[in-house]
Amino acid sequence: MTGQRYDVAIVGGGIVGLASALALARETRARAVVLEAESDVARHQTGHNSGVLHSGLYYKPGSHKARECVAGRRELVELCAEHGVAHEICGKLVVATTAEEIPRLDELERRGRANGLEGLRRLRAEEIAEYEPHATGVAALWVPETGVVDFVAVARTYARLFQEAGGEVRLGSRLEAIRREAGGLVLDTTGGAVTAAALVNCGGLQCDRIARMAGDEPGVRIVPFRGEYFELAAERRHLVRGLIYPVPDPRFPFLGVHLTRGVGGEVEAGPNAVLALHRHGYERGSFAARDALDSLLYPGLWRMAARNWRMGLDEMRRSGNRRLFAESLQRFVPEIREEDLTGGGCGIRAQAMDRHGGLLDDFHFVDGERTVHVLNAPSPAATASLAIGREIARRVRERFLS
Repeated sequence: MTGQRYDVAIVGGGIVGLASALALARETRARAVVLEAESDVARHQTGHNSGVLHSGLYYKPGSHKARECVAGRRELVELCAEHGVAHEICGKLVVATTAEEIPRLDELERRGRANGLEGLRRLRAEEIAEYEPHATGVAALWVPETGVVDFVAVARTYARLFQEAGGEVRLGSRLEAIRREAGGLVLDTTGGAVTAAALVNCGGLQCDRIARMAGDEPGVRIVPFRGEYFELAAERRHLVRGLIYPVPDPRFPFLGVHLTRGVGGEVEAGPNAVLALHRHGYERGSFAARDALDSLLYPGLWRMAARNWRMGLDEMRRSGNRRLFAESLQRFVPEIREEDLTGGGCGIRAQAMDRHGGLLDDFHFVDGERTVHVLNAPSPAATASLAIGREIARRVRERFLS
């Protein structure tokens, strides 16, 4: 065996990888290392999301998302308070704008109650203004346990606590190859070789490739979707007190264009969802041949597109279009105007898709001979990160450290 030896190597210095490392440090005596390709942690999905602390409203009762979001959120709020991480429990309003959306709002309320959310309140049209004076609709659901947080600061806190517990974070260590040798794995990285008895793959946008590099078949392909945001001009931020969401369409994993007041007072509008041709391409027009071909040659993408082409066209039309973004927002905040929207950021969602075009809805873990792969961890994974980390630590402890 070659390279510095560890019990567990965690690939990926995003919030899920760091939470898994922290759980291992707290629950085992394993010598662990986090391998991160970039020069800092939280550079991809963690650092490009809308910062929402999700309550657990949307998810099928009994699913990983439901259990781990509710438990993880409560733990995360305690950690933020203890370590001075900026956060706020401001509540969220989910607004139905047509009578046809009422049954879907009913189902959200049912799921929220089944998942143990506290303080849910169903609102009539005239009651909406009590929570969001500039919002309108035919009905709404008030979700008081939703909040906002600085997830980059959360990830850095995880990294610090992990290192204080004896763990190691290696930045600038992009994984290039995995070799199986007697007694473990040799991970060749740009920062040098590392030997480990077990590998935890929290590679996010690269997780399917890392699984194959390890000799495991993930059974899914990561198809990246770019989410684009605008911001409300500073003088129009008063139109939004907290978070205002539409009623989502259950056929899609995306929640629709919504309004989010961040921990710094800024108000984001978005995101839309369009196919990204670069897994790490945060600029409009970003293109990487390998990433584009991986998506465009995947049968699942075309099967999904055949079923949802109308939605896809709508999202493409709205991409970067302030007028269409404003029109979407006017459904529940009529006072928003096109000129109120200024340039915002962009994120890339690592969406796992099967060959039939099915978009995996729940968190998805696959175990290999010496590996644990996290192959679908989109929203609310950041909120649920502490609970996901415990699940990963359990799998590692029971399979490799007993």
